[in-house]
Amino acid sequence: MAVPKRRKSRAKRDSRRANHSISAGVFNECPKCSAPRQPHRICSSCGWYKDRYVLETVEVEV
Repeated sequence: MAVPKRRKSRAKRDSRRANHSISAGVFNECPKCSAPRQPHRICSSCGWYKDRYVLETVEVEV
């Protein structure tokens, strides 16, 4: 099994981890109800996807 001969410096370690940050999610606007939704997903507020009704939504009364 290969074992590193020398310890990695903090600069090498941190420059490698510089790309590990979390990016903000991407949201598009639903063409039917204008609610934010993720691309290629069913709209959670109206249930439409690609110009057709896919999911029946239920409104909750409080």
